[in-house]
Amino acid sequence: MQELKILFEDNHIIVVEKQPNIPSQADKTEDIDMLKIIKQYIKDTYHKQGNVYLGLVHRLDRPVGGVMVFAKTSKAASRLSNQVREKIFKKKYLAVVDGKIELKKGTLEDYLYKEEKLNKSRVVSPNKKNAKLAKLDYQVLKYNEVKNLSLLEINLHTGRHHQIRVQLANFGHSIFGDQKYGTRGQGKQIALWAYELTIEHPITKEKMTFQDLPEPIGTWCILKQQ
Repeated sequence: MQELKILFEDNHIIVVEKQPNIPSQADKTEDIDMLKIIKQYIKDTYHKQGNVYLGLVHRLDRPVGGVMVFAKTSKAASRLSNQVREKIFKKKYLAVVDGKIELKKGTLEDYLYKEEKLNKSRVVSPNKKNAKLAKLDYQVLKYNEVKNLSLLEINLHTGRHHQIRVQLANFGHSIFGDQKYGTRGQGKQIALWAYELTIEHPITKEKMTFQDLPEPIGTWCILKQQ
């Protein structure tokens, strides 16, 4: 069974690190997914008999790693899902992108349209049918002049399909290693990581923030740069 890095756990929720290339939930590949891994962990650790309940509250794209929270009860799942809808549930990402961005802080607003058959999204006119508003804030944290790569912190206002990847590519600074939307790093792991998650505990209502950084190797060596 896949090793599981647990950031927090109680009777109601479990917060873990999702490794890149593991699906959040089962897909057509039938590869092992986060739901199966955590259910097996709960079953083995607490000697549970029969089926184990685990609620999927949010997802990360398969190639993306980072912090995820899962609900251990249906009540917790319902309340966390409400937090997602009410925008109490907040996620921040790190991304390494191509090029130097002159404006150190900014907001990107686009309308995205999802191509279901291709499993891709693209920026379209606001007038296009089924187009959805996508909004994010970015801040440049570091720039590597030798490699011409920038490290960004991304704060999402909306949760559209492939939103960060599509908007940054449209901005002219695609994520390094993005096989679908990128221009550099083909064959490399995508440099996108969900590093911070803020929620209200579904039972105690305590505000909780969890952080988890990628290992500073490969493209992520930029994290160690002064």
